[in-house]
Amino acid sequence: MKKTAIVLGATGLTGGILLQKLIEDKNYLSIKLFSRSKIEGLPSKVSQYIGDLLNLEQFKADFKADEVYCSIGTTKAKTPDKEVYKQIDYGIPVAAAKLSKENKIDTFLVVSALGANANSSVFYNKTKGEMERDVQKQNIKNTFIFRPSLIGGERKEQRTLEKIGLAIFKVIQPLFLGRLKQYRITEPNDIAQAMINLANSTSHAEVIITSNDIKRITKHI
Repeated sequence: MKKTAIVLGATGLTGGILLQKLIEDKNYLSIKLFSRSKIEGLPSKVSQYIGDLLNLEQFKADFKADEVYCSIGTTKAKTPDKEVYKQIDYGIPVAAAKLSKENKIDTFLVVSALGANANSSVFYNKTKGEMERDVQKQNIKNTFIFRPSLIGGERKEQRTLEKIGLAIFKVIQPLFLGRLKQYRITEPNDIAQAMINLANSTSHAEVIITSNDIKRITKHI
C-alpha cells in the first residue's frame, strides 16, 4: 500500500535531505509539506501548504497522512527572543503531535537533541525536553524521538566560526570513545534515513533514538 507522508521543516538541512529521500522512495505516493515559504521545482507527488506554522491548527483539514516527519528547529542566532524560540522548537512539534492524534495518524517522528531534559537549567535542553515530554503525552502509537549530537553538513546560512568549529570537531571526534561516542557529529543524511527506516519498520520498540543508535538504524532496519 502506497503511503502519504507529512513533512515539517523541509526548508532546513535535515528536512531537505529527508524530503528528497521521500520523493525518491517508491513506498510514498504523496508528500505534504507544511511551511512558511514555497519550495520551487518539486515533483507532482509533493503538495505544499503555505502559512504560519505557529498556527498549525489552520491546516487541520489537510493534516492527514500515514506518517508525520518533524524536523523543525531554529537557532539562537536566528531567533534570539526566547519566547519566539520556544514557540518554534516546542510549540510547532507539540501542535503537530496533537493534530496527528486528532486525525488518527499512527506514526510521528521528531528531531530533538542530545541533552534534552525538561528539568534542565539550560534553556535549549529544557525546551527540547519539554517538547519530548508533551509529544509523548499524545500517546501516538508509533512515536520516535531522535536525539542527534552536533549535526554536520553544509548549511546555507552557516557562518565562518561555525564552519571552523565543525572542522575542529571532526578532527578530535575520533578521540571520543566509550560513553563519549554519543557526542560525535551526527550527519543529517543519517538522521533522515534513520527516520524513514523506522517509519517503515515494525520491529523497533524504542521511543528515544540516541545519537549512537542513529547510524546503526540507517544500516540494520
